Amino acid sequence: MEPADSPRIALRTATRADFGLIRRWLARPDIQEWWGPVAATEAEVNMALGAEHAICRIIEADGEPVGYAHAVDATLWGANLPDDLEPGTWDLDLFVASEESRGKGVGQAALKLLRDEVFATTLAVAVCIFPSVRNERAVRAYEKAGFRWQSVWHDPTTGPAWFMVSRREAQ
Repeated sequence: MEPADSPRIALRTATRADFGLIRRWLARPDIQEWWGPVAATEAEVNMALGAEHAICRIIEADGEPVGYAHAVDATLWGANLPDDLEPGTWDLDLFVASEESRGKGVGQAALKLLRDEVFATTLAVAVCIFPSVRNERAVRAYEKAGFRWQSVWHDPTTGPAWFMVSRREAQ
């Protein structure tokens, strides 16, 4: 059961009209620390917003936009992926930009919602996430959301990252 002061978390479709807000968030140093340099992250979001095989969402807490999330068929990123990434795996990325919303389970709730949406609307066999090895807080949240460590992967943009996976449950 959630504490009474926990915000109501929802995901709404992100559109090109949201790009200005997302771009402002991506320019912030705290977001760059997690997601990487602005040029790379803007390109990633632009690619996701324009991809047929992507789910792009604005994270809302009590109806207010507080972050961004997307799920992308990992093959969209090309060949530069871990060797042990199973075909049919979708890559999830998210951040909570609102400092007031951090530490309240918003990211974990949004991650679960996004993972569940991927499994409900695609044939994905698994979803994965690549948090920096320096971001222990995020790694712990991903573990609580059901992700398990697979290996360490060297992200060409941000450096060493955990390759974490959550598999579709057997029906």
